[in-house]
Amino acid sequence: MRTGNNLKLAFAYLRLSNEEARNGESSSIANQRQMIRDYCQRQGIALVREFVDDGYSGGNFDRPAFQDMLRQLDASEANMVITKDLSRLGRDMREASYYAEQFFPERGIRYLTIADNFDTAHENVMAPFQFAMNEVYLRDGSRKVKDVLRSKRENGQYCACPPYGYRKDPMNKNRLSPDEQTAPVVQRIFDRAASGDSSRKIALDLNADGVIPPLKYRVLFRDDFSPEGAARASDLWNYTTVKRILKNPVYLGHTMLGKSRKVSVKSKKKIAVPKQDWAVTHDTHPALITLPLFEQAQRNLGRGRRLNQTDSAIRKSIFAGLVFCARCGHALCSCGTVYKGEREKYWYLSCTHQRSDIANRCAGVRVKYADLAEVVRRDLNELLALDDTQAEALALSAVEKEKGISEATARQARLQQAQARLLTIDKVVAKLYTDNAEGRLDDDRLTRMVAALEQESAAHQATIAALAQVSPDAENTAKRYQRFFTLAKQYSQIDVLDRETLLTFIERIEVGPKEFENGLSKATHRNTPYRQCIRIFYRFIGELDTEENQQLPASSNF
Repeated sequence: MRTGNNLKLAFAYLRLSNEEARNGESSSIANQRQMIRDYCQRQGIALVREFVDDGYSGGNFDRPAFQDMLRQLDASEANMVITKDLSRLGRDMREASYYAEQFFPERGIRYLTIADNFDTAHENVMAPFQFAMNEVYLRDGSRKVKDVLRSKRENGQYCACPPYGYRKDPMNKNRLSPDEQTAPVVQRIFDRAASGDSSRKIALDLNADGVIPPLKYRVLFRDDFSPEGAARASDLWNYTTVKRILKNPVYLGHTMLGKSRKVSVKSKKKIAVPKQDWAVTHDTHPALITLPLFEQAQRNLGRGRRLNQTDSAIRKSIFAGLVFCARCGHALCSCGTVYKGEREKYWYLSCTHQRSDIANRCAGVRVKYADLAEVVRRDLNELLALDDTQAEALALSAVEKEKGISEATARQARLQQAQARLLTIDKVVAKLYTDNAEGRLDDDRLTRMVAALEQESAAHQATIAALAQVSPDAENTAKRYQRFFTLAKQYSQIDVLDRETLLTFIERIEVGPKEFENGLSKATHRNTPYRQCIRIFYRFIGELDTEENQQLPASSNF
């Protein structure tokens, strides 16, 4: 609800980016606040609340205080929004223009700026030029920042977050110096890797000794994190973090920057930069390790995996990276034993997320390797054996199911949204006439607002009438099935399942826990029968409508 024109209730919005703050501009938060308060006092405006985004760019509108203000406008009687100038609202020409000239006016909210005389209550002939110049400033500022960073990189100055083991030199913020607390940890990691320890073993030992991992160290002792960012910091090391340290030449005293860049000045997304375009400068800061130690660590990095690939005594699973636990979503890895010379008989795939060093570990899922291979081979052969007529029928069935599920769900959701909005519009119109009758809304505004609501109502009614149209998802489904069976025609009966065939046809396999008969929670003897859910997701077409729980042979070892 908006109040009449006799009472002016305003929200103040204040914004300052980090770049503007560093440049010492006069648009400080304190100056903006004082200017708006003085203006409101002179004009007899009641300043209801201030919303402040300190340290946020005007290049996008995904700012916490700005979004909070938009939500509060719907629940408040405030009928004005005031900023120091248009650039405080934002520097993106398209979005700033939308909020200033469409979003606020359509909701009966007057938006005005003090410094550049923009006011939605009047004609703003120069507004397009003002919006354009603010975006020019944004792009020019971005270009200047990039030029400064490029110059610093070319001169070997470190203009990024210091890596673990280093900190910014107190005497020169563009240079790294060893961190007395974490540098010994980095040296320990390289010493252990050079002596032959795996990344996983190094991580486990660091956890056992209570060493704080890199991100957690930054949260606790070095950088300012939001509560959400701090909550994502793990208390434990993992082998990926160790490998990242071992691969980084920064510990040799070299600076390597410019590995990624933003997609555009208005986007937060970053993309990788080709290695040949990185900014590399040698001997820019004290090294933590020697070159021979670094090279020895590189030689040993992944040595266990390479040895496993050539060792005939090591089982080599064709399912690596394809099979996952249905309970926790983590990968299943190869495990087992040898009994009386039998290897295949005691070969399993087991969930990796049930180790004792993992918090909230999985209860565990395990499947016999030979049983899984047979289930997948049999299911795949059934698909390959289909003739053109059967394949077409299967595709048609999937198309009909797609129409029945996705289209019906989408139709119902849109129908409910449209109907709910129509009810809301009826209530709003009734309230507007009540406000008009009681003198809180003048006749002109009543006429304009009711006309706009009636136009919106007609659009929703047209949407409801159009919901019977066919979704394009069905056509996409038919194309995916055609692509799959075109590929399948290149294969015949599969007698022995191999890695190449799996990667050709299978996207993902999920294995569920064993389910025993008669309510048993575990096997009572080695031949206790069980069922186990094996879900196979094929490339292009996903999971087919087949028997969900595959009946596996009784296991001989639990």
